[in-house]
Amino acid sequence: MSSSRDTFQRQEASLLFRQAVDDLVAVLGRLDDAHLDSVTALAADILVGWRAGGKLLVCGNGGSAADSQHIVAELVGRFLAERPGYPAIALTSNTSTLTAVGNDYGFDHIFARQVQALGGPHDVLLVISTSGNSANCVLAVEEGRRHGMKVHGFLGGDGGRLLPLLDGALIAPSAQTPKIQEIHITMGHLLCMILEKWQDNPA
Repeated sequence: MSSSRDTFQRQEASLLFRQAVDDLVAVLGRLDDAHLDSVTALAADILVGWRAGGKLLVCGNGGSAADSQHIVAELVGRFLAERPGYPAIALTSNTSTLTAVGNDYGFDHIFARQVQALGGPHDVLLVISTSGNSANCVLAVEEGRRHGMKVHGFLGGDGGRLLPLLDGALIAPSAQTPKIQEIHITMGHLLCMILEKWQDNPA
């Protein structure tokens, strides 16, 4: 009985594996020059900001919070190149700040309050939202605008409420949240690759 169950579970896992891989390959195949242009525009704004003494701020919720911290870790640490750390902050990582602001002002303000405190005119804000409708990201973008910051997004769906508020956006070509997240981190890695090449080899 146990052997039969193990065989069934193995077959089931194999089908899920094939589905996950095939679905990701299909979504990756829908990436085109417009997506590349979105990432290169973001990279260009970040480099302009860095060279003026600015920094990159990144935020998102849930899996997008993890992506925010992942991207920042690659930039402050290193991705592929051995080089100095780059100035980037994930607005998702200070739990005392997040809970204090959430408790005092509401969850919608957890990122905007940090942008108000930390943001400046040479900074770039990257918001990551699979729906494009995250209220706390919308308020963060509006606060960034008040500070004269460039604002970009990694989004899903039709871009949602965030799309018209941004200087540039990459919209993952999928309706499935897991696949949107997989595209976002893949494009986040591409961003890191471009920044390392361009920062070390300015035009």
